[in-house]
Amino acid sequence: MTILFFARRFYPLIGGVEKHVLEVGKRLVKKGHRVIVITEDEKNTNSKNQQSALLSATIEGIEIIRISAGNEGKLKKFRVWLQLLKHIGIIKSADIVHCHDIFFWYLPFRFLFPLKKVYTTFHGYEGNNIPNKKAILMHKLAEKLSFGNICVGDFLKKWYGTKPTFVTYGAVDVDTQRTRNNKQKTDKNIIVFLGRLEEETGIMEYLKALKEISKKYQKLQLTVLGDGSQANEAKEYAGHNKLNAEFKGFVKNTDNHLERASFVFTSRYLGILESLVSKKYVLAVYNNEIKKDYLQMTPFANFISISKNSNEIRDQLYKYLSDEKLKNIKISNGYTWVKNQTWEKMTDTYLKLWSN
Repeated sequence: MTILFFARRFYPLIGGVEKHVLEVGKRLVKKGHRVIVITEDEKNTNSKNQQSALLSATIEGIEIIRISAGNEGKLKKFRVWLQLLKHIGIIKSADIVHCHDIFFWYLPFRFLFPLKKVYTTFHGYEGNNIPNKKAILMHKLAEKLSFGNICVGDFLKKWYGTKPTFVTYGAVDVDTQRTRNNKQKTDKNIIVFLGRLEEETGIMEYLKALKEISKKYQKLQLTVLGDGSQANEAKEYAGHNKLNAEFKGFVKNTDNHLERASFVFTSRYLGILESLVSKKYVLAVYNNEIKKDYLQMTPFANFISISKNSNEIRDQLYKYLSDEKLKNIKISNGYTWVKNQTWEKMTDTYLKLWSN
């Protein structure tokens, strides 16, 4: 069958949704389906490899259509709809339409093609904010107009009132992890940060915790994999306090860095799952109530540390630096759970959703 995905961002851009759509799409293609992704044309990229990939018509057998939606603003949705009208033939011929968060892209076509099967995956929430009434209304509208949905996280039921057809927390490539050439040994003094450098992901709280704990554990090293609006602030703080921290920016392949690390600072599902399958101990931080539920209302909450500020992160680091046995038990339990969260299983979830 022909499956049409709507996703605002897509490979080669880095992120949880981008990887989710790519990995599921790849496996659907291998199963004999035609997969098309309609996404925004991203022009703000410096990498020659990324620029080349952005121009590609296919990636891993997935057909890609990139539309020019322009800057954010009230008129953007109309520009999107006008761009999509140019591809109405593809929309009409698709057996399945699946929106990744951006159901509003498909909204007018929902009424043009009332019998066409359309579904939604709700991947998260609005940045660093508690959902307002408009955000909740848009989620409910997408839910009601969809034939079914997948919620990435159980917290969506509480905060948006969404009734999920299926709930997931993401997936990992377990086979790649098992066959990886592990030449680098784990160093108990290395910590890796995974994620955007934003208030929501807690980069400054992690750095404050590192400042305090480095007074006792002076050999600790932090490798920061990510970028964002707090990058300059984080670098200045690390430099001023003489922290042993290296900022790498966005890194497409984090495997080598994860292999060497003993601890991982991350608070998004993709980073957590990839850390668990790499058998690393995760310390996550939240800065508001929805992020707290995002982390605590999960099957892996007991396998990681969940903190609200730098003091709690510091205390958790002290605890697991001094108790290797307890840390290894947590890591083992986390791996036992995550090894079953495969992209193959995720792809089967999509197929089950569409067949209901």
